[in-house]
Amino acid sequence: MSNGTLPSYLSMAKPNPSTNRAPWYKNTAPTYAGIFLWFVFWSQAPSGGSGVPGGVLSQGVGVALLGLVVAALLCHFLFYYVPGLLGLKTGLPLYVVGTSTYGTQGGFLMPGFLMGVLQFGWLGVNAFFSAQALSPLVGGNPMAVKVLMVLWAALAAFVGLKGIQYVAKVATYLPLIPVAILVILLAKTLGGIGSFDAQKFVGAAAAGGQGGGLSFLGVMALSMTFVIGFFATAGAAGVDFGTNSKDEKDVQMGGLMGIALAAIVSAGAAILIAAGAFGKTGTYAMNPADTAFMGNIMGSAGAGKTMGLLLAIAAFPSACFSSFIAANSFKTTMPKINPFITVGLGAIVSIILAVTGLAGKAGAVFTVIGASFGPICGAMMVDYLLSGGKWSGPRKGWNMAGWISWAVGFVVGIAPLVNIANIPAAPLVAFIVGAVLYFVLAKAGLQPEVVPLPSGDKV
Repeated sequence: MSNGTLPSYLSMAKPNPSTNRAPWYKNTAPTYAGIFLWFVFWSQAPSGGSGVPGGVLSQGVGVALLGLVVAALLCHFLFYYVPGLLGLKTGLPLYVVGTSTYGTQGGFLMPGFLMGVLQFGWLGVNAFFSAQALSPLVGGNPMAVKVLMVLWAALAAFVGLKGIQYVAKVATYLPLIPVAILVILLAKTLGGIGSFDAQKFVGAAAAGGQGGGLSFLGVMALSMTFVIGFFATAGAAGVDFGTNSKDEKDVQMGGLMGIALAAIVSAGAAILIAAGAFGKTGTYAMNPADTAFMGNIMGSAGAGKTMGLLLAIAAFPSACFSSFIAANSFKTTMPKINPFITVGLGAIVSIILAVTGLAGKAGAVFTVIGASFGPICGAMMVDYLLSGGKWSGPRKGWNMAGWISWAVGFVVGIAPLVNIANIPAAPLVAFIVGAVLYFVLAKAGLQPEVVPLPSGDKV
């Protein structure tokens, strides 16, 4: 097969040179940590993104933190580490590296294009929760809040297309805002943690007719569903992060500090705040970023509103980055279409998700994300191992081992959301299914031949 038959995004791909790379503490770790400091993540930590009474605190603080630690380590070792190594060793971005697992033709859609499409889901989530945080500015008027959602998503999409370099300069310091708020809230509630009673906590919710709490295994499964589902796309994006790493130590440390530790610290603080607040006041609350909750803790409604406003401001760069990633994906895979059109259409979808409230169902969103990228990360890991710990290079046409493993893994991952089956820790199970199926199908000969890149950019 001649190089001329390769798609242009492959034939023109160039690795990121070593001179452009930096230590983990200058790129990978702070960027990933910023993702986990997004208040939409840690505010959902006590509930696990679900409406189950007691959430992850059903069995007490210790079990809640254990589930979080396990989930955070799984994110690092299963979902990020191999993509990070692939980026390190090739210097090539995800949409190029993914052609090994999905083929030179199939790679057009998976995982690069899918990554771009799902960013608009994140933009919708960002717009929904940020507008809620800003709602005191408009007196909580429902219609005015929806207008804020529209403006938020539209502005973020525009900046993502045109002005991301300006946002990046400010984004370096904005993560300090949620850090400060978490520290303040934790200091205010720390004294109540020793008085926390999980049975009473679940009972306070069940009194509203919500039913009982979760078992030990139920808490562990909910933690994995929530954390892994949130992280799955960022795990595959580890390829792009890896292209900026200098060596394997940078890949490892960037993940351990920026992913595992950051997730444990931010979500762990939120869990402790919810437990401490209940132990101190007896008030059942599952969202530490709620303006009313923060106001009660601070003893001033105005303080809660101010904190909500600050959290929304700190969240705006992540909305812009989502649009930026989507725009880059579309520019690469559909270079002949004006990105204003593709990103504009995506922004409209984000707005619809936000104003209808669908984006506010965090648990459902995380389930979809985990189902979409769980099997991708699993297949990529096995592909890497079968190739001897390196990138094989793009494979001709459609790699059916990758596509079949993804399709089955996606169905498994999405099953709980569409009431097909109640599968615990569905994003993790989707990863396992994708990995196992890829191994079986690859061994069965469903992997097509490797096509060399013109420059030989293959490790």
